[in-house]
Amino acid sequence: MAVPELSDSGPELEAAPAGPPRTWETASDGYRRALVACQEAAQPSRVDPSIAEAVERQTAAMRELPRRAFPEPDAVPDDAPAPIEQARTERRRQADVSHAAAVRRARGERVACQAGTATAAPQPAELRTTA
Repeated sequence: MAVPELSDSGPELEAAPAGPPRTWETASDGYRRALVACQEAAQPSRVDPSIAEAVERQTAAMRELPRRAFPEPDAVPDDAPAPIEQARTERRRQADVSHAAAVRRARGERVACQAGTATAAPQPAELRTTA
């Protein structure tokens, strides 16, 4: 399939008019009269008040939906820790309990090893695990 060649002999494109763009002050009288006639002939907007009220009610209901679906959390007093801080404190406490149990067990095993006896340290209750 042959590609047509471009030639310079085609119709020339019209150049954009030079000078500033036309404004109301520079528009012709015929244009001004036609524009005024068109604006006068345009029908005023006919909005039924009951429809406008229904639209407002619907808009208010749509704005209310996210507030009901995602309510704001209760205000936390200034002196109370935030929920994230409460969780961190609880995790630290659990980690400290676990660390203390591990240290006690390691000390018991070290004492048993130095004495040459089997580990006779009582096993503590199973620690809680988290998911």
